[in-house]
Amino acid sequence: MNRMHSALKDTAGLGTIFWLTGYLASIVLYFSSLSSMLGWVILVMFTPFTILVTWWWFRGRDLSLQYFAGVGVVWTVIAVILDYLFIVLLFQSPQYYAPDVFIYYALMFCLPVMVGMFLNREKSAGIDRQPI
Repeated sequence: MNRMHSALKDTAGLGTIFWLTGYLASIVLYFSSLSSMLGWVILVMFTPFTILVTWWWFRGRDLSLQYFAGVGVVWTVIAVILDYLFIVLLFQSPQYYAPDVFIYYALMFCLPVMVGMFLNREKSAGIDRQPI
């Protein structure tokens, strides 16, 4: 049960938190002078944030690259579904899908995989850092 609870937090919990953080930031930025390039601003602001939080969240755990790929798949599915429900349908915005959105979806898969590769490489190189 504990392993399932941990996987649920890693996938649905963290994926939803990342999506919600970007969603709330986009609502705030919508009313600023940056609204014309909102997607790119969010992408640039939150990619480093997502990398750091993902690294912090998973460090010190012995997880396979397959696990990280599964996390990426779930994060991507969450982003696609919640974007569709809470942006495209709610705001009747079919023009929402632009290059920045597709890059965002790709990053939602790639970031946990890349962090997992980095953490597994550190572990195999004997640099196993203990959590703070």
